[in-house]
Amino acid sequence: MTRAPEPPRTLPAARTSALPLATVLVALIVGQICLHSTMAGIRTAAPLWVLRQSHTEWAVGELMGLFAAAPIELALQAGRMADSHGYHRPLYVAVALTLIGGVLAVLATWATAHDFVLLCMAAVFAGAGANYGLIAIQRTAGRSARDATELKRVFSWLGLAPALANVAGPVLAGALIDLGGFRVAFGALTLLPLLGLWWARRVPVGLAPAQPALRHARSSWQLLRTPGLRRLLLVNWLLSASWDVHTFVIPILGHERGFSASAIGLVLGVFAAAVALVRLAIPVLAHRLRESQVLVGAMLCTGAVFAVYPLVRSAWTMALCAVLLGLALGSVQPIIMATLHQLTPRERHGEAIALRSMTINFSSAAMPLAFGVAGAALGAAALFWVMGVLVVAGSVQARRIAGAPVAPPRGPLRI
Repeated sequence: MTRAPEPPRTLPAARTSALPLATVLVALIVGQICLHSTMAGIRTAAPLWVLRQSHTEWAVGELMGLFAAAPIELALQAGRMADSHGYHRPLYVAVALTLIGGVLAVLATWATAHDFVLLCMAAVFAGAGANYGLIAIQRTAGRSARDATELKRVFSWLGLAPALANVAGPVLAGALIDLGGFRVAFGALTLLPLLGLWWARRVPVGLAPAQPALRHARSSWQLLRTPGLRRLLLVNWLLSASWDVHTFVIPILGHERGFSASAIGLVLGVFAAAVALVRLAIPVLAHRLRESQVLVGAMLCTGAVFAVYPLVRSAWTMALCAVLLGLALGSVQPIIMATLHQLTPRERHGEAIALRSMTINFSSAAMPLAFGVAGAALGAAALFWVMGVLVVAGSVQARRIAGAPVAPPRGPLRI
């Protein structure tokens, strides 16, 4: 007796059908929050452990730099994998890397004779995992949008994820350290990426792109020849460095003016609140915004605030400057990501995002050292003025950035 042939197996409908953009976007945001919170929590707890074990401040600086070192090395690989395989495979790699980082941090609390080496390795893996996932998430978010207006809305909502993660990770780490110790804190942070992996089921499984070999035969650096891309990366670097110099200088200026720790925290806090506020407003105003106008306006506003910042003497006036700066810099990331997706070929979005990630992470790793040297030679206030001049000069390049219209997807969308 012959057995009737079995019907062909199909993927669950939820993973193959077109889901609402809001559902996909929530899954992407939760995934980024989980990965980034683990990295941010380890980045907060590891230096505290190192200092409590009587290591030097130099060791803390070396440890912190390693969180940005691995993303520089692995960004292009992450971008190529996202372009070749879509969202889920690079996310699995990101979760695995982050889990390894968390486990190494837990092991450091047992093997105290080798704790610094283990924490350095944890920093490398956690930083690599967070960035690996970020590239896949940003690429998927961009390919989920249908037009330029929706691109700005998508990246505005997605831009809230790192802001929330930078709050959730350190707060969770600090609370758990006080309640149960470092081992409990590292262990709990290690579990967060698994939650993001569970939410990833709500992101549709995409199709394999056609002819991946032809795309990989081309150098990623050839993307820099794309009209407008080099200008966009330059503008992105200037505004990212402006963010870094603000974070670096405000504690120094506050200390020079005799502000309390709570007053300095207030200035930095209202800056973060303004960033979140403007990113909530962009989805409502997206249809009225023009990319080059937003970038030029943000750069001119940043230059003006930097010119005034060193001259103010009260904490409340500095807080007002921080609000204006937060509104300017907070508006930039969604616009830059939307423009990046318009300028570059659809099949190479992952590599383009990787190039942007490399410039940002290199800046985050190198600029604090440059700020320290320049601040010692010129004074903290001069850093604001120098950066302000550079940003205003860079606004000329922002005016020349022209985004091409977003091409509609052909056939089923390859997430």
